[in-house]
Amino acid sequence: MMEQRRLAQWLKEHAKFPLIAALLVFVSVARAQIQYSISEEQREGAAVGNIGKDLGIDPRTLKERGFRIVSTSGESMFIVNQNDGVLYVNGKIDREEVCERSTPCLINVKIALENPLEIHYVTVEILDVNDHAPSFPNLQMHLEIGESALPGARFQLQAARDSDSGSNSVHHYKLSHNDNFRLEVKDRGEDGKIPILILQKALDRELTRRINLQLTAVDGGKPAKSGTMEITINVIDINDNVPVFTKDVYSVMLNENAPIGTTVIQVNATDVDEGLNGEVVYSFGQSVNSKVRKLFDINTITGEITVQGHLDYEDKDSYEIDVQASDKGTVPHTTDKSIMIKIIDVNDNAPEIEVTSLSNSIPEDSRPGTTVALISVSDLDSGLNGKVSCSLDDDMPFKLIPSSQHSTYSLVSTSPLDRETRFQYDITLVAKDAGQPSLSSVKTVTVIISDVNDNSPEFSSSPYSFYVPENNVPGKSLFSVSASDKDIGENAIVSYQILRESSEENKITSFININSENGEIYALKSFDFETSKTFQFHILATDSGSPSLSSNVTVNVFILDQNDNVPVILYPVSANGSAEGVEEIPRNVNAGHLVTKVRAYDADIGYNGWLLFSLQEVSEHSLFALDRYTGQIRTLRSFTETDEAQHKLVILVKDNGNVSLSATATVIVKVVEPKEAFAASDVKNAEKDEEENNVTFYLIITLGSVSVLFVISIIVLIVMQCSKSTDYSSKYLQDTNYDGTLCHSIQYRSGDKRYMLVGPRMSIGSTIAPGSNRNTLVIPDRRRRDSGEVSKWLNSLCISFMPVMGKLGPGGQVSLHSFAPTLIKPTCL
Repeated sequence: MMEQRRLAQWLKEHAKFPLIAALLVFVSVARAQIQYSISEEQREGAAVGNIGKDLGIDPRTLKERGFRIVSTSGESMFIVNQNDGVLYVNGKIDREEVCERSTPCLINVKIALENPLEIHYVTVEILDVNDHAPSFPNLQMHLEIGESALPGARFQLQAARDSDSGSNSVHHYKLSHNDNFRLEVKDRGEDGKIPILILQKALDRELTRRINLQLTAVDGGKPAKSGTMEITINVIDINDNVPVFTKDVYSVMLNENAPIGTTVIQVNATDVDEGLNGEVVYSFGQSVNSKVRKLFDINTITGEITVQGHLDYEDKDSYEIDVQASDKGTVPHTTDKSIMIKIIDVNDNAPEIEVTSLSNSIPEDSRPGTTVALISVSDLDSGLNGKVSCSLDDDMPFKLIPSSQHSTYSLVSTSPLDRETRFQYDITLVAKDAGQPSLSSVKTVTVIISDVNDNSPEFSSSPYSFYVPENNVPGKSLFSVSASDKDIGENAIVSYQILRESSEENKITSFININSENGEIYALKSFDFETSKTFQFHILATDSGSPSLSSNVTVNVFILDQNDNVPVILYPVSANGSAEGVEEIPRNVNAGHLVTKVRAYDADIGYNGWLLFSLQEVSEHSLFALDRYTGQIRTLRSFTETDEAQHKLVILVKDNGNVSLSATATVIVKVVEPKEAFAASDVKNAEKDEEENNVTFYLIITLGSVSVLFVISIIVLIVMQCSKSTDYSSKYLQDTNYDGTLCHSIQYRSGDKRYMLVGPRMSIGSTIAPGSNRNTLVIPDRRRRDSGEVSKWLNSLCISFMPVMGKLGPGGQVSLHSFAPTLIKPTCL
């Protein structure tokens, strides 16, 4: 401080030697820092200063030590001479181009020397010279001012611009002489001085319609330079109210990188005038430069200011924008308002996710905790904006485990995996920084679950039930089974085989074979319903995994009856086995006399075993009639003397199958005189009276036993239906081919004896097996009338045990439709 005072005193005393004083000041500054000053527009090669000398370096060593410029903000503008250490100008320097409006304009140069290595910093200040004159954006400006404008009204004019800085920039404005206006200048600092035209005397349109003024801008250079703008003011008769902004101050904070179209602020001004004079439009002020206009836009109707360019906090952190509100009157009124916009620095770098290691697939039997991938995250921001956390969805069987380095994570499994439930996981990783507002990045990692053999084959149905017609073609496919495996590849390839068991059913299954690849089942021989109605076997399905897994299923096969049995004639049967018999009747019998009854049976069941009788051949159609259901042959009229004594009847017996089968029986009817007929009958009856009494007793006992068994069978069927058992016979009963006779009686004659077959014949699904309760009764051969009465009595006895089970059908058939809906019209004959 004392040295500075002494220096100041010495300069004051030697002020008459300005060159010496300037040199001493420069030396004082050089001791603090090496800095040079040159004026702009210097010629190329002009010397700036001797750096080597000022640094105290021997000029002879400069070249050896590699004296050079290594870094500078204007490297192309300067060069150094390695011989003498002088810094020279390398080309013309225009301060306005290099520093625009920055003050002061400084260029930093870094100087390097080697052996030993030294780095020195040199600052060159570019001094401005007054080489630009002020200029206005427009050479002419038109204003319309109503005569009702009050003194003191302010009209902002376009500001002049001068590329020079400091004192060489715009210094003041001058307005040509007039009686109505005066000029006021508003200093905006960096934005320069703004001229404002102020009305100081009211205008009178009738005296003066137009006023021409000249505005002159003068800079502070020596000599000074100036620029002019012509102002034309039209005085018109307009509205007398100006728009008024609703707020005194408009200020807003805006984030950098705000999207284009973002609303910054909305200004609002009102005008109490009516019509066009009260409608307000908005615009930027005349002083708003082109750069600001590229960044912001204003809606002329709503006054909404929006972003239309890229905002960067690093470029500029605030903007002050003039907004004008004008009405639509003939002579618009205008009001100015300044809008202050402050830019806020934001977190504008999103985190980055990198998968450094990823397994292509993991087995589904992997233990929890298996590492799947290594994840690293990073963020170009710093501080909280660069602090990144990584996460994934909670519904995934995986989690992230951070490592000792916070930027690295391990992706591991958290629970057992099942490929059959889900074979692929698309894991979404979310990296989020701690900025406000925070930024995040998303990356999807795909994890494939590989298969292991952990699923046994599963059959499409269990158990299987198939219905196979009898007399099938050997070697032809009967049916097929199918099993699937939820695994894939070799683990899902299924092969089939039949489990052979040492049982009675193995006799049948020994003729069954299966295709090991597709499950097709074949029979090596034909089935016979009358021999076997159902059988069961087991099939094993095995996959091709290692080790392999298997499962088995039960297959129930039900044989369907076909019409493959020809009706068998039980009566008449001759001694040689042919179906031919002889009947003798008196000539004097009346019409309706029962001659005989043809009896037959069919081993098939249902319609295939339902027999119908018809006359295929008869010598006299007018004498005999045949009941198509019972096979009874009766006379149609009395015999006459002219009728022949012997008649031949050929009876056709056929079943009701789709392709019916038939048999024929021949009955020879001999007409004899009454005495002969009765004599033969008395002899036979006398011989067998005692036998008939015994047979009647046994017949009653037999019928009672059959009835009891029948009632028990019906009760068992009801219990089975009510319990809804899964027994396979219930399925079998649903087939319409299964039909049968619940109570059946057949009478036939063999020699001197008459036979009656009595017993229930049930369907395959009932609890009474076919033929298991048939009984053969031998009864004496009494009169045919008695035989017919016994048949009717037996039939009525059978019906009496079923009063609520059905109704009597044609030919004495009883339909059990109301009792057993799963049976197809079982009958009682």
